[in-house]
Amino acid sequence: MLRYKEFDASELSFGAYVASLFSDERPFIAIPVFPSRHFRHSGIYINRESGIREPRDLIGKKVGVPEYRQTACVWIKGILSDLYDVKPDSVYYFRGPLESTESRRKYFTVLAETDNLPRYKKINITPIPPGKNLSQMLLDGEIDALYSAMTPSAFTNRPDKVKRLFDNHREVEIEYFKKTRIFPIMHVIVIRRDVYEKNRWVAKSLYKAFEEAKQVAFEKLKTATGTLHCALPWLFDHYEETVRIMGEDYWSYGLRKNLHTLETFIRYMEEQGLIPAKISPENLFAPEVIDT
Repeated sequence: MLRYKEFDASELSFGAYVASLFSDERPFIAIPVFPSRHFRHSGIYINRESGIREPRDLIGKKVGVPEYRQTACVWIKGILSDLYDVKPDSVYYFRGPLESTESRRKYFTVLAETDNLPRYKKINITPIPPGKNLSQMLLDGEIDALYSAMTPSAFTNRPDKVKRLFDNHREVEIEYFKKTRIFPIMHVIVIRRDVYEKNRWVAKSLYKAFEEAKQVAFEKLKTATGTLHCALPWLFDHYEETVRIMGEDYWSYGLRKNLHTLETFIRYMEEQGLIPAKISPENLFAPEVIDT
């Protein structure tokens, strides 16, 4: 979708979408539907010999990122800045493919192509050498840490060398939610702007369809005591615990219920030099689907 705009509507990286609003083309318009959300404290990996024991130890270190603009990395950098005073420009970034397999290489080649955007603040980003990958570099100690949405093979295969910064990430993420009320948004649904301009009804129709689909999915979760709809043996217990911590509508759509989360992400994009200025959350979405 980012390279060729092949679809009338598509799921898209939230960071890529926000950045696209500052381009001359402005090819997309979004609806406030968020099919992917994820807490990201679990996405910070460190080499055990790096000397990193707590977040502030990251300052001055070499940190790998598959894509500086990757939505997960934007959240990680923002959370580290807000909660631990590790500012986005206080580390040295090394960008490149996470793994060396052909499928992963193709994927991260696309990321690199779409990451060549204007930088509105001076950030130290170095492409890694051809043939290298971030997972192996972390394992070998060539970088000290890694921010990634995907789990690096070095963490899975060599736990003696690579670990998460937050071993107790689940507890930390729960406390983060209780403190901020933020469940980070990763992806959004976008419509190609030319399609939307010719058919303004599409935005509201799509939004209603996604809302109804979400209700179908949640009804299945609520009745998971009879049949498991996902290959997790304690699925219903996990759902009940999530509701107890986050409330019934923990995966909310719409502008109003997500206003603080949206404002926070936009601020992170501006602080990290990914957009030249903040934008009002209302300006992210088609007016037909903005709830007041």
